[in-house]
Amino acid sequence: MPLSPRRGRAAVAAAAAVLALAAACTGPADTQRAQTAGPSASTSVGGPAPTGSGSAGAAPDLLRLAPPRHGSFLVRGTYPDEPSPCKRHRRPVLRARYPGTLLVRRASDGSLELTVVLPFERYLEGLAEVPPSWPMAALEAQAIAARSYALATTGWSGEQGERLERPICATSACQVYRGLPLEGAGEVRRWYRAVRRTRGLVLLFQGRPAETVYFSTSDGRTYGNDEVFGSAPLPYLRPVPERDDGASPLSHWRVRIPLADLARLLAAAGAWPADAPIADVRPSGGTVRILGGGSSRRIEVSDLRTAVNTWAPCLMPGRYPPGGLPSTIPSRWVRLRSAGGALVATGRGWGHGVGMVQWGAYGKALRRWSASQILAFYYGGLQPQRYPEPGLIRVRVASGLTSLRIVPSGSGARLDGDPAPAGPIRILGGEHLTVNVP
Repeated sequence: MPLSPRRGRAAVAAAAAVLALAAACTGPADTQRAQTAGPSASTSVGGPAPTGSGSAGAAPDLLRLAPPRHGSFLVRGTYPDEPSPCKRHRRPVLRARYPGTLLVRRASDGSLELTVVLPFERYLEGLAEVPPSWPMAALEAQAIAARSYALATTGWSGEQGERLERPICATSACQVYRGLPLEGAGEVRRWYRAVRRTRGLVLLFQGRPAETVYFSTSDGRTYGNDEVFGSAPLPYLRPVPERDDGASPLSHWRVRIPLADLARLLAAAGAWPADAPIADVRPSGGTVRILGGGSSRRIEVSDLRTAVNTWAPCLMPGRYPPGGLPSTIPSRWVRLRSAGGALVATGRGWGHGVGMVQWGAYGKALRRWSASQILAFYYGGLQPQRYPEPGLIRVRVASGLTSLRIVPSGSGARLDGDPAPAGPIRILGGEHLTVNVP
C-alpha cells in the first residue's frame, strides 16, 4: 500500500537518522547531550520461554556480556523493517567488532540499546575520523583533539584510572566510533600508534579539557563557536584563515539539479505542489523564489538544501549524490543559480566550520608542521599538556534494534557473570528480553 506523504516523510527521516554516515565532524556539547544513542535488546524475568533448539532463559532488562581475555565480540544487529517510499530501500544492519564489555538494555518500547564499556585508550583507537594513511603529525593532532573533546563533553574531572560515568555516543554528533576492524588491521595500526604516542596529552583551557570540535573541509576560513552554535564565545575557538585543505575532494564542488528533479524533490518534502512543474528558480540572498505551474513560492536556502539532501538519494539513488559527494549539497557554503533548465549549486567545504579543519591539518602536516603547531593554529595557541585519564568509558553504539547476534572471539566470555557459550548468542527485544544460546 503506498505511503501517505506525511507518513512517507517520517519514514525517510527515520531512515536518514539510522543510515547517516560519519559527517567527519564533531558536534557541540549541547547537541551531543540531546542526542539519543544507538540501538539495543534483551528478556525480562517471567517472560515466555523462547522457541528454538537452543537453550534460552528469562533475563532482566539489562544484560552484561564480558569478552574473553584479550578478546572481543562480533556483533550483528537488526533494525525494524519499516515501510519506506525510497527506491532500493534496504533494512539497516549493525555489523561491528567491539573489544569491551557489552551492555544490552531493553528500552520501554521493546527495542534494544547497545553500550560498550571499554578502556578509554581503546575507545580512542576505535575512532574512525580520518584515514590512517595520513601523515603522522596530522594523526597525532587528531588523537589529541579527540581525547580532549571526549573528556570535555563528558564532563570528566576525576583522577587517573577512575571510571567515567557519563556515556558518549558513537556517531558524528559526538565522535565516530567503529570499534575494531572487521577484516585485518592494515594501516589502522598507524592510527593506533598516534593514539599511543600522545597518551595522556590533552588541550586544556582554564585547567579543564577544552571542547576541541573539528570538521572536515572549510570554505577558506573557520568560524567562531558563537557564530555557528550560538554559545558564548570561547577564546580557543576563534576564526582563522584556511589555506591548506585544498587536497580535500570537497574543497570545491558543483552540482546540477534539473528543474524537473527539483520539483519532484520539493514536492516530496511538502514544499511544492505535487505534479506542478518548476519553470524557474531565482536565488536572492538566503532565499530562493520558485515559479511554475501557476505557483510561486519563496523558501529558505537551508530548507531547500535539507529537502534535496533528504529526498534525492531516496527517490533517485542512481543519480544523487553525484560524483562521490557525501550528500547532494554538502555544505551551507553554497551559491545557487539557474542555468540551462537546472538549479546549479556551487560550493566549498563540508562540516560545521568550527575548530580544527581535518584536511587543513593534513595539508599542514605535509608542510612539516608538528602536531603541537597544528593544534595551536586552530585552538588559539593551546598546547598539549598531561592530564588524568579515566580507566573506562561507556560508548552508546546503537539503539532502536529489534535483535542482536553476538559471537565471542573465543572461550572465556561471560554472560551476567556466568560462562557464556563459544557460539552465537541471540538476544531479542519486544515485551520481554529473550536470550537464545546454542
